[in-house]
Amino acid sequence: MFFLRKYKNRMIVTIVAIILIIIIGITSTERMSLTKIEKVFGNIFAPVEKFFYNIGKKTSDFFMSIKNIGNLKEENEELKIKIVELEEQNRSYEDLIGKSEYLKNEAELMKNTRYKLISAQIIGKEPGNWFDRFMIDKGLKDGIKKGDTVIQAVETDGNIVQEGIVGRVIEVGDNWAKVISIIDENSKISFKVIRTQDGGVISGSVDGKLSGYLFDTKADVMKGDKLFTSGLGGIFVKDLYIGEIKDVVKKDEDLMKNIYIEPSVDFKKLYKVFIISD
Repeated sequence: MFFLRKYKNRMIVTIVAIILIIIIGITSTERMSLTKIEKVFGNIFAPVEKFFYNIGKKTSDFFMSIKNIGNLKEENEELKIKIVELEEQNRSYEDLIGKSEYLKNEAELMKNTRYKLISAQIIGKEPGNWFDRFMIDKGLKDGIKKGDTVIQAVETDGNIVQEGIVGRVIEVGDNWAKVISIIDENSKISFKVIRTQDGGVISGSVDGKLSGYLFDTKADVMKGDKLFTSGLGGIFVKDLYIGEIKDVVKKDEDLMKNIYIEPSVDFKKLYKVFIISD
């Protein structure tokens, strides 16, 4: 008894050490099954471990989703910018396609014209559907003068490109000028029929239409005859293409032969013109 009391603590330590050595030896080898103690601890701690694992995974997924949202927002902004750029390019291509016919005629006219031409962009117009009065971006500094004739390249029968009359300059500033077109109600222009050389006067109207009369009531003119400026009065340059007759009306009470003209220039789609310079 004295021996046990004296060496009690040492024996306990020794026994615990032996047990731990045995447990380490057992658990360090490959086994097909767990011990009862391991199963007990596994059953206790497995749900707890699963709980904290799920919390950790959800937390990680949450912060990852926030990061992904940030990335998606950035990508969305980049896509919006790209879409705007593509839409702008598409508008430019459509604009170029819409102007392709005019650009082709313009190049042909510049190659064959006998006049000195100044190119000008239209920068404004008066309210309405037609370009009866409008502003251009060239003026005194560019050699533009009041009274100068304004034209556009037009294609006639046989794919011939020539100068189509637009109007004349009525006001000039240093870097701008105002043009009144031949369809304006205050505009009058003398003409000649190229086939018969008969002459007359045409004028514009509030509805953008051209009409006029012939000096000779017996003139042999017909639908389809082409009209050119006669140069009478010195207001417009001579031999510029006006358009063609689309109707001839003879009224006895007027004692005149009236005509209605389809202008060579589309006065609803003007965007660039030429000024004939001396």
